[in-house]
Amino acid sequence: MYYPLRFHAVYKDYIWGGRSLADLGKILPEGKRVAESWEISAHPNGVSVIANGPLAGISLTDACSKLRRSLLGTGLSDEDLYRFPLLIKLIDAHDRLSVQVHPDDDYADRYENGETGKNEMWYVVSAGPDARLIAGVKPGVDRAAFASALADGTCLDLLQEIPVQAGDALNIPSGLVHAICQDLVICEIQQNADTTYRVFDYNRRDDAGKTRPLHIEKALDVIDFSRHDTTPLIQGLIIEEDHLRRRILVLNRYFLVEELTVNGKTEFTCDGSRFSTLTVIGGKGSISWRNEAGHLISDPLFAGDSLLLPASLSAWEITGNLKMISSKPSLFLSDAAWLADRLKLKAASSPDEASNFLTALDEAASQGLIALDPKPVEHSGSGTAPAPV
Repeated sequence: MYYPLRFHAVYKDYIWGGRSLADLGKILPEGKRVAESWEISAHPNGVSVIANGPLAGISLTDACSKLRRSLLGTGLSDEDLYRFPLLIKLIDAHDRLSVQVHPDDDYADRYENGETGKNEMWYVVSAGPDARLIAGVKPGVDRAAFASALADGTCLDLLQEIPVQAGDALNIPSGLVHAICQDLVICEIQQNADTTYRVFDYNRRDDAGKTRPLHIEKALDVIDFSRHDTTPLIQGLIIEEDHLRRRILVLNRYFLVEELTVNGKTEFTCDGSRFSTLTVIGGKGSISWRNEAGHLISDPLFAGDSLLLPASLSAWEITGNLKMISSKPSLFLSDAAWLADRLKLKAASSPDEASNFLTALDEAASQGLIALDPKPVEHSGSGTAPAPV
């Protein structure tokens, strides 16, 4: 019953989309514009349906309800059992997306009918020669100045633009005003949420000739004007293994995201604490696992494929030459301890072991090596950390 799950993509048509996801390997609706492919989603605005194996035809929402911890993991909260915690997307920014911001959990719970907030991260799959991302306001910009610039249409002058290329990664915590500019394909890992506050949409009109709604007051409420990242792009913390290169990009309250590069054959294991996802962004190969009868099953992997690996799938191997984005729900303290141990990170001074590795990760984050925001409100717990798979 437990095997790598594939899904029928949920395609979204927005005015800024194009056809570039076909270049990544997605089979797009003929002659139609596609802005986003929701690869793995249990959000009501686009629920994934399983496409392979005995569970084919069942929605991810129903699969979570029926299989619960055997699918999702023993380490997840009870809340996550009823609301699949992540949403995996591929985004084709043929044109510019709106300048926007997302609320945190508290604000969304108060003003968006119990919806969660939205923290996300971007991985640049492909980029044109002049590709840019927008992330945050420039130093010295406050709410009043930004509101005035929105009123007179000059807000772009107050935003930080970042040149990007394939392989770049950026963390987008709630409260960070942001935008994806044109000529980019992005893999986005985010909370299972769909609340966006648009602040500027280039005065353009949709296919019906109407301007899209803006959400100025809510956006001004949630934008963090104190945030000014000097090194917004994530370099990554590198772990080299046999035939596998891990580049750890984000570890925050909600998810752990890695870039995995496989050259040859690599074995992975899972302790049952959580599921993980894989999105292939380059190369080809295969994934193999043993079924309940002990038979070895193998499936091909190509660019554009996304899989959910259930928590109860204890082992699998990947063979080939592939680059993938892996995500899983965060077990923050355990993940931080595992990462600090593997990389031999040490803080300058520490009264105890936990503060040692957390301080060391903070130091790595200050150098742009990893993104940690938003961290859990409080850190608690100890013990041996399970290795991410």
